Amino acid sequence: MQNNFKGLIFTNHALQRLKDRNIKQGDAWATWNRPDKSRFAKNKGAWRYLRTWDNTQIEVVAKKNEKNEWIVLSVWSKKVVPKKAKKSIWKRIFGIIE
Repeated sequence: MQNNFKGLIFTNHALQRLKDRNIKQGDAWATWNRPDKSRFAKNKGAWRYLRTWDNTQIEVVAKKNEKNEWIVLSVWSKKVVPKKAKKSIWKRIFGIIE
């Protein structure tokens, strides 16, 4: 793994988290580059980028430094279970009758 990957700078902490959590650096980069969602992080000036790949959600925390370069502070993943589609009230009622 590299500290500078496709123009994105990874801290040593972030590189260690990638290794510890078996997350590919390219997946972290793609999450940052094309997130499903993004929002402010707790760290001042930082953002959280989220992307779901199959049944795994990857989160990347990044912010710009004084040189206006993007720095990845941390990365983690978690398994997600697809939500079941809710039946309409009519399908539930008629499902009971049938």
